[in-house]
Amino acid sequence: MQDSWNTSKVSKMVEWTDFERATIQDIFSKMNYEVVGPAALSRCLVVYPWTQRYFGNFGNLYNAEAIIANPMVANHGKVVLHGLDRAVKNMDNIKETYAELSVLHSEKLHVDPDNFRLLADCLTIVISAQLGKAFTGDVQAAFQKFLAVVVTSLGRQYH
Repeated sequence: MQDSWNTSKVSKMVEWTDFERATIQDIFSKMNYEVVGPAALSRCLVVYPWTQRYFGNFGNLYNAEAIIANPMVANHGKVVLHGLDRAVKNMDNIKETYAELSVLHSEKLHVDPDNFRLLADCLTIVISAQLGKAFTGDVQAAFQKFLAVVVTSLGRQYH
């Protein structure tokens, strides 16, 4: 069984099928950023509490209710999700698109690169819930391929 997050196998030049491109465009065109971004980041902070260490200035993160109600968490979730727009618009050059963000997260913020994968997993769960039956195996495969390329690109400064 192949690990969908085996980012070492993501090549420099990712090949996208027409279906994958259309699927990613479709998901992002229908996405409610105001709901999905905060839900994905909140889920990540609740499910993986060690990720909270990067958000010490966000105030009360003591329990799930506080995290979900925290306006700074919600705002950052939206920022992260809108940041994915850059990858959607530059699917043939995601690595270069995120070069500066990779440096920022590794050298200034010192974020554990595995946290990108954890957040991507949470985003997949939220998108799955939003899309319901439309989130077929083929759609999930395309979405997770996209997120794997983003995760690899964000983590490339660490290698």
